[in-house]
Amino acid sequence: MFYLWTRSQVPVKEPTRISKIDNLIIFLICTLISIISSYKLLLISPLNISNIFTWILTFTESLICSGILILVSKKENPTISSRQIILLMTFLLAVQASKLSLASTISPLSMIIPPALIISQGMGSITALAWVSIASLSWSDSLVAIDNNLFFIVLVCATIVSLLGGRIRSRAQLLQLSIFIPIGSFLSQWILVSKDKISLIDKQEFVFSIGGVFSDSLLLAIVMLFTILFIPIFESIFGLLTKARLLELADKEKPLIRRLSLEAPGTFEHTLLICGLAEEATRMIGGDIDLIKTGALYHDVGKLHAPNWFIENQDGSKNPHDEIDNPIRSAEVLQAHVDEGLKYAQKNRLPKPIADFIPEHQGTLKMGYFFHKAKEKNIKIKENDFRYNGPVPQSKETAILMLADGCEAALRAMNINASDKEALETISKIIYSRQQDGQLIDSNLSKGEIFLIKRAFLNVWKRIRHRRIQYPSSNNNTFS
Repeated sequence: MFYLWTRSQVPVKEPTRISKIDNLIIFLICTLISIISSYKLLLISPLNISNIFTWILTFTESLICSGILILVSKKENPTISSRQIILLMTFLLAVQASKLSLASTISPLSMIIPPALIISQGMGSITALAWVSIASLSWSDSLVAIDNNLFFIVLVCATIVSLLGGRIRSRAQLLQLSIFIPIGSFLSQWILVSKDKISLIDKQEFVFSIGGVFSDSLLLAIVMLFTILFIPIFESIFGLLTKARLLELADKEKPLIRRLSLEAPGTFEHTLLICGLAEEATRMIGGDIDLIKTGALYHDVGKLHAPNWFIENQDGSKNPHDEIDNPIRSAEVLQAHVDEGLKYAQKNRLPKPIADFIPEHQGTLKMGYFFHKAKEKNIKIKENDFRYNGPVPQSKETAILMLADGCEAALRAMNINASDKEALETISKIIYSRQQDGQLIDSNLSKGEIFLIKRAFLNVWKRIRHRRIQYPSSNNNTFS
C-alpha cells in the first residue's frame, strides 16, 4: 500500500531516449563482456552437450547482469546519457579482461576500487554499488584462485568507496580517500590474509613480493591517485558532473559570474536571492543542493547580452521597451536572454545539467505583460508567440528554480507587516498557476514535495523580512 501511495504521488519519469547506434554499441560491449566471462567453458576437451549448456547459461547470466546494471543506472539517474552508459560498460569490460590477463600479477583491489570511485562520483552511489557487485560475480571462475578473505576485503573497500564517493564534495577529500583506503586494505590484508605468511623481518619479501600485502596496497594507492588526476578528463569527455566540479563552478570569481555581477548587478542580486529560496526548498525535499546552487548562479547569464533591457538593471530613467513600443519585439528580447544564455554556456563549456537550467527555468511560460500590451494595441497575435520556447523543467531542481524565480519578486514586494498566511497564499497562487499551465508535468515533483517547497519559501521570506531600527545620529556621533 505504501508503494502504491508513493507512486500515486510521484509522476512517472521517462528515461532519456538513446539512439539506435548507441544502443548497438552498448549491446556489443555487453556481448563482449559475456564472451570473455564464459569462453573458457568452450575450451574444455572433449566438448559435450552438458558443457555447451553450461556455456549458454553462463553467457546468458553475464548478459542479464549487464542489462541489470544499465537498468539500475537509469533508475538512479533517468537523464543518464549514452556516453555515460558506454563508460560504465567499458569499465566492466576492462575488469573482465583484466581478470584473465593480469589476475596473477595485479590484486583485485586495483581492478575494482578505482572504477568504483569514478562511477560513484559521476553517476551515483547506487550505480557504483551495482557495478561492484556485478564486476565481482565471476571472480570464482578466474584462472587464479582468490582468497576468500581477500575477496571480502575487496568488497568492503569497494563498498566504502562507492558510498563515500557519491558524497565527497572536494578534490582534497578525494585525496584523503585515496590514502586511507589503501592503508585500510593494507592492515586488513595483513591481519586476515598474510599475517602468518610474511614476516616483517624479511623486508625485501614484504615490500617487493608479487601479490604481497604491501605491494598490493601501494599499487592501489598509486592507481587511485592517477584516477583522481584523470577524473576531470572523464568529466569533460563523458559529461560526468561530480560534486567537486559543481563547487568549482559555483565560485563567484568565475569569469562569467564575475561579469554578471559587474555588468548586470540587478540580475546578480536577483540570482543570489533565488539561490536562497531554491537551496532551502531543495534541502527540504532531499534534492541535489550543489546542483541547484550552481545552476541558479548561471540561469540568467543570457541577460549579459542586453542588461539594460531588464527592469532589475535599470536606474529608473528610461526603459528601452517603452522607447520601441513594440510588444512583439520586446517578447523577442526576453526569449533572446534564454538563447544567448545557452550560447554563453556552450562558449564557457558548462556541463549540460547546468546549461539545462537556462531554458528550463522559464519553461514555456507566457510573457503576460507584453501579451496584454499587444492585445491593447489590437495586434493580431497568437498566444504561443508570447511564450518561451521551453522545454518545461525536466528535473526537480530546474522546477524548483522556476518556482523560486516566480516567487522571489512577489515575496520581496510584499509589505513588511504582511502575515505568514498572506505570504503563503501568494506562494501557493504562483505555484498553482505553474501547475495549471503544465510547467511541472515532467519535473517528477510529488504533491508532498510541492507542499514542502511552499513551506521552505515561507521560511526564507520570514528570515529576510526582519525589521531594522532607525538609529539616532547627530553631527558628531553615530550609533551602531
